[in-house]
Amino acid sequence: MNWKKSDKMQLVNAVLTLEEPEEVQCFLRDLLTEKEIDEFAKRFQAAVMLDSNIPYTTIVQVTGLSSTTVARVSKFLRGKEGGYALVINKLSHHTSPQLGRGLS
Repeated sequence: MNWKKSDKMQLVNAVLTLEEPEEVQCFLRDLLTEKEIDEFAKRFQAAVMLDSNIPYTTIVQVTGLSSTTVARVSKFLRGKEGGYALVINKLSHHTSPQLGRGLS
């Protein structure tokens, strides 16, 4: 993916302007459908669970994601880009009580 294209950089810069959870919620709600937000939240939940070594079968049951999607999340979690790992690491160092919320 070419992140240097102006439309993608504009999106990245827009996200960087957000400072409060409410601002992020408003932006995501305008940008994405409710179904997309639910799907992305489940994928991130799967990444957190994978990072905690929770078995795929449990993740599939808890999130409702397909095993294929969980495998894809696992691939990206361990991949070279490192986006999931970066955010999980940042959250665990700054807001560790919140990281586990919503996993049950």
